[in-house]
Amino acid sequence: MKWAISSSCCIAASADARAKLATATQDWLDELADSGLAPLVSLAGALREDQHAVAQGITAPYNSGVNEGRITDVKLQQRLMAGRASVPLFRHRVVLIAHLRRRYADRPTVSPR
Repeated sequence: MKWAISSSCCIAASADARAKLATATQDWLDELADSGLAPLVSLAGALREDQHAVAQGITAPYNSGVNEGRITDVKLQQRLMAGRASVPLFRHRVVLIAHLRRRYADRPTVSPR
């Protein structure tokens, strides 16, 4: 029972923090637009054009991180193979990478030296 109460409190706090971040984004965009640097002004304009999607992305309680990782894996394999092999081999390698990701997901990553 304690876990359910603390879990719901954490979820509520997280939603509140995301809502505050979405409103703070407007101030940040104003600062970018007033910076006078062309790339930052352009970024602020692009984010303002799709302002609803940006706010939705910040405030939504879910994300597409897992899907993006899978897409990155598929694109990496596609570039590595570059037409050198058949579709069944490509499929096999993509499934193998997905399996390896699940198998080693709980292990900490080691930074290169």
